[in-house]
Amino acid sequence: MKLYSYFRSSASYRVRIALNLKGIPYDIVPVHLLKHGGEQLSQMYRTLNSDGLVPTLVEDDNDGADGQHVLTQSLAMIEYLEEIHPTPPLLPSTPLDRAFVRSIALSIACDTHPINNLRVLRYLVHELKVDENAKNAWYRHWCESGLAALEVALARDKRTGKFCYGDTPTLADCCLIPQIFNAQRLKCDLSAMPTLMRIHENCQQLEAFVKAAPQNQPDAEA
Repeated sequence: MKLYSYFRSSASYRVRIALNLKGIPYDIVPVHLLKHGGEQLSQMYRTLNSDGLVPTLVEDDNDGADGQHVLTQSLAMIEYLEEIHPTPPLLPSTPLDRAFVRSIALSIACDTHPINNLRVLRYLVHELKVDENAKNAWYRHWCESGLAALEVALARDKRTGKFCYGDTPTLADCCLIPQIFNAQRLKCDLSAMPTLMRIHENCQQLEAFVKAAPQNQPDAEA
């Protein structure tokens, strides 16, 4: 498998964690989101991913009939990996618990992350002429709001253990850890989120998360 990825992209980070947890070998193909006007917007890359976003997961067709299979959207990729490599599982065994884990993942991937994505921040700056301080205030507001709601949900749910669900990492943790990385990088206030930070610390003890971290990617920058 090839993962077209940017080291600081939280969506790419999610998929790297999932691949590592499942022990699936993959090669990173770096796509720099800032250089050359954004390599994700190049015609060459858009032949793979018409959205001009990362990540993109490319898998060779084993029977050679179609050449390659191209997947876009990080959660769709992780669900695909779950189906083709069900062990270790990233989703619980019961429908209600799977819905719980998905709700955590979706609250991050669909509610918090999109309004802080690079293209949104660029629009604020280039089109709406928002200055750097206001842009960062926007980021922190929405990131802190989303994580604060998640803190309440996880702190009061008995299913929360060492990780978002129980004592093994799931899809929810694959989404949470990249969002916390972003929050820390932009100096969000996480002091009132002890449950999230405890889960974050537990994840940092696992090789799959460490290997997936932005600073450990081949395209990492200081």
